Amino acid sequence: MSDQNSTASLTVVGGGLAGCEAAWHAANAGVRVRLHEMRPVQPTEAHKTDKLAELVCSNSFRNASVDTAVGLLKDEMRRLGSLVMTAADATSVPAGAALAVDRDGFAGAVTRAIEEHPKIELVRGEVDRIPDGVSIIATGPLTSPALSQELQSRLGEQHLYFYDAIAPIVSADSIDTSIAFRASRYDKGGDDYFNFPFDEDEYYAFVEAIIEAEKVPTRDFERCVYFEGCMPIEEMARRGRDTLAFGPMRPVGLIDPRTGKRPYAVAQARQDDREGTLYNLVGFQTKMTYPEQRRVFRMVPGLEKSSFVRLGSLHRNTFINSPKALRQTLQLQGSPDVFLAGQLVGVEGYVESAATGILAGVNATRILRGEEPLVPPATTSLGSLLRYITERTRKEFQPMNANYGLFPPLAEKKRTRGRERRKQLGERAQRDCAAWLAENGWAQPEVAAGGRVTDGDLVIGD
Repeated sequence: MSDQNSTASLTVVGGGLAGCEAAWHAANAGVRVRLHEMRPVQPTEAHKTDKLAELVCSNSFRNASVDTAVGLLKDEMRRLGSLVMTAADATSVPAGAALAVDRDGFAGAVTRAIEEHPKIELVRGEVDRIPDGVSIIATGPLTSPALSQELQSRLGEQHLYFYDAIAPIVSADSIDTSIAFRASRYDKGGDDYFNFPFDEDEYYAFVEAIIEAEKVPTRDFERCVYFEGCMPIEEMARRGRDTLAFGPMRPVGLIDPRTGKRPYAVAQARQDDREGTLYNLVGFQTKMTYPEQRRVFRMVPGLEKSSFVRLGSLHRNTFINSPKALRQTLQLQGSPDVFLAGQLVGVEGYVESAATGILAGVNATRILRGEEPLVPPATTSLGSLLRYITERTRKEFQPMNANYGLFPPLAEKKRTRGRERRKQLGERAQRDCAAWLAENGWAQPEVAAGGRVTDGDLVIGD
């Protein structure tokens, strides 16, 4: 790798959300970046295109409100000049209180921004070892076996890993709109979702079919650990016949216009593209075989004649034991020139992954300039997440989403509960983030701030 790295000040490995953010921020700071992405030379079991920042699971970036920690994290990323947030905002599709995107439009916008940046050289092909010099490894949950082995050797211990599942996508014109109705829970966001109502008998027959369906077998040598935020539907059904009705199929806040009553359970489908021709089944991640998916999911009222443009699947997500391996700056312990970012460090979710890419890009740039790397305040959404994944005393480590439970408590005299507590935590985080940025002389990169949208495309600069 040394000869490949000779023309670049920084090497970034991985063209996902975190890698693109890292490359973008370093390049906007004037650093020459070589960004490596192995696709399409080396495909993965989950990706379908050669675009950078391809979303292989949901098209949702989750709740957009700062009442939630992930909404607050989006706010912090925008303050930092995030490429991912700029592209997501430019390609958003209706999703109620959430930020969801046209997945092809989003990946296309990020890809164009990276390819057209004068400081970034995009190299297609697999990297099988950690590059020489200052580098960022952001290869994500599907890190190639060769690089995984290299990381394992560097870390001196086995990777941890869990299984992630992808939900099916159906064609909108195959949905029976005499049964399915458009609405968002409690009318938040208008009619952004298709809703498929179940009566009691239909629901329990559906659950039994899920439990009895043939599943893709797990290989004997793999430890099967699922992340709670992306649990396969059959695993939820196995925990109890009512689990789904209190989870992704909860009917609260929805009224079936045919009956004027709340259904016993509801399946929801969220718009997956800008044109509204594709919808993904919310919470229906699965490891059922393809024939069984077609059979079982066509039991959903309104999907009896559905056309599936993508079926669900299961893949392994790799992450390291960050409390033992990482500093809060995202540098490897014992290898300060090597940064890790994205899902590889044990954060879960698109937004969280991209946010760590921003920090890795900023800190790698600072190292190249002989400056001390930065750590955001623990009271911010990003800072609280970093503190969680790098807490050295943690013995049992599992991936984590941004959430207010990770935040340091409020001062004793300000302690409250519920929504008021979240509001105060959010206000404190925004104040501390603004002060931290000002203290470090932060200014949003001119190129990122000058981006604009034309016909759905992200255009960089003038």
